Amino acid sequence: MSQDARTVTVKLLDKEYTISCPDGAEAELLASADYLDAKMREIKTSGKIVGLERIAVMAALNMSHELIKNREQSRQSVEMQLRRLGHKIDQSLERADQPENPPENLS
Repeated sequence: MSQDARTVTVKLLDKEYTISCPDGAEAELLASADYLDAKMREIKTSGKIVGLERIAVMAALNMSHELIKNREQSRQSVEMQLRRLGHKIDQSLERADQPENPPENLS
């Protein structure tokens, strides 16, 4: 372990694990462990899955699914915003191309 790493003890389903993490990232690791512990407890409470390893795998799969879903929603949101901006730019360019005072009809 390098000198800029720390060890942090986290608790998942009442079992302690000592994890190495970069110095300064302890709070993020603890928050991640708390989130994982909560997800694992939800699965354990459902009673459908038994065994620490199976519960951990199921929690990891559920969290991965959430992450992928959130990424897709973020991507779609960015695409929508870009389309709106593109539309506004097109409208502005169209207005800029039109003369402010059209010539009068001389007939």
